[in-house]
Amino acid sequence: MSKIKFFALGGLGENGKNMYVVDVDHGLYILDAGIKYPSAELHGVDEIIPDYKVLIRAKDRIKGIFLSHGHEDHISALPHVLRDLNVPVYATNFTMQILKDLLLDEGFELDTLTLNTISQNSIIKFGNVRVSFFNTTHSIPESIGIALHTLDGIIVYTSDFTFDQSGSLQYQTDFKKINDLAEKNVLALLTESLGSTLILNGGIFQNLDHKLNSVFANAQGRIIVSLFSSDLRKIQRVIDMALIHNKRIAIIGRRAQRIVDIAIEYGYLHVPESHLINLKFITDKNKNDDKDIVALVTGNRHEPFFMLQRMSKKMDRLIHINEKDTIIMMTPPVPGTEKMAARTLDVLYRSEAIVENIDKRLLTSAHATGEEIKMMINLLKPKYIVPTIGEYRHQYGVRQLAKEIGYDDNHIFVLDNGDVLNFIDEEAFISKNEINVGEILIDGTAIGDVNDYVMKDRELLAEDGALLVVAHVSPKERKIVGDVKIVTQGFVYVKESEALLEKVKEIFHETSQKHLQGKYINWNEYKRDVRSDINKYIYDTIKRRPITIPVVISVEQEETRK
Repeated sequence: MSKIKFFALGGLGENGKNMYVVDVDHGLYILDAGIKYPSAELHGVDEIIPDYKVLIRAKDRIKGIFLSHGHEDHISALPHVLRDLNVPVYATNFTMQILKDLLLDEGFELDTLTLNTISQNSIIKFGNVRVSFFNTTHSIPESIGIALHTLDGIIVYTSDFTFDQSGSLQYQTDFKKINDLAEKNVLALLTESLGSTLILNGGIFQNLDHKLNSVFANAQGRIIVSLFSSDLRKIQRVIDMALIHNKRIAIIGRRAQRIVDIAIEYGYLHVPESHLINLKFITDKNKNDDKDIVALVTGNRHEPFFMLQRMSKKMDRLIHINEKDTIIMMTPPVPGTEKMAARTLDVLYRSEAIVENIDKRLLTSAHATGEEIKMMINLLKPKYIVPTIGEYRHQYGVRQLAKEIGYDDNHIFVLDNGDVLNFIDEEAFISKNEINVGEILIDGTAIGDVNDYVMKDRELLAEDGALLVVAHVSPKERKIVGDVKIVTQGFVYVKESEALLEKVKEIFHETSQKHLQGKYINWNEYKRDVRSDINKYIYDTIKRRPITIPVVISVEQEETRK
């Protein structure tokens, strides 16, 4: 019998940052490694990744990282993870091409890594454990589910999926492989949860096609479509609709968006060269406003909104939106972009263009709905169900769905990041908070340099600004030399607050006297007391807490340097 554990470093109780670990007889199998985008209150943070450092001391036990598909919330933490954990990575061809591009962008030499391209027919053996794969349907080609075959049964990770069958071969679910797994003993199903609360099922794409066809048929001028570059299935649908209506297609941001570029290069996105155009910069003679142009504005997260605003304000170099244009919004806001999406709609309506904001229910077809999750459970007939990929309400939704089809609470496990689900002799129990989990905030290219203290400082800077007190002190003469200067940023308007700032100077002089009278000057204590006394006065007076930075310069030291 095997000793099996399952835990998540990210992805439970949240949207994004998916990273799951299955431990079979001390061998670690990592499923995905993604990022999460920050909300507005995380000032200056670009992305958030799981705190994978707990795996470093277990590096020799890691068998591999297995990737389900090429979306950022499943693969984009790898450039950080692989710097510390140079372990084998397994992915389908399209996912691997996106990953390689990502790694090259981060300065990796690919021949120093072990990158294995697999297909759904691959079987990888590690002693008593075999890893197999099965094709699933998602908004990006070559998405797969991952199955770990152990002596105690199979652990199946679906990742993101739907059962919509209207796509091309690259998007189709392999039901035969799912049935083959079901005929064996499926110990646990790690199913996605994000769509568990949706009841819409079937016919979504037909309704979307009908809506697009209607908009294309009625458009008098250009058609401008906003799309997320990671949603290749919808990009292909818009391209196909443009071809039906004999339009020419311009992909804005195509060079900048690696995923669209790779998809075209490797044949995952089909655009006839005869219908693909490159727009030239706007001049007096060239307006790029021909009636037969369909411009796809692609990007990640906030980028389509940003580009549309620029086009509406006539600041873009390729398109200036006017009243003859039709704008199709196919980018429902993702967490952290809600305000920007609302602002973009406002700006677009001001341009007097025709704006078609596609109903969100027609655009949420990339995740399994409640009925589809129940169908996956009924197909695989697992002993235990573990909802993954989703916030707590989504995981709870899966729990309710499983109960509807006969599972009891003892066979459904709603976990938090860091909880360990143990399987011993096919019996399961939870150890709460057994693994230390956290987040690493990525700011620019550095890693680990943004912690809770830094975020607190940024919050204070955003709310109350900063105050610098600059003074020259002579340690020999035990006195302040020259004037004390005060510099404020985002704190108070200097001309209206002269009395306040004069009082700050007085407090600085009073605190300085205490420290300049002793035998030695303890510079750290001196600055700490200055900061404390000034902060207390400011809070008592105007109830604000700026970041106060005393800059005390020793005059002799400066002269020596000169």
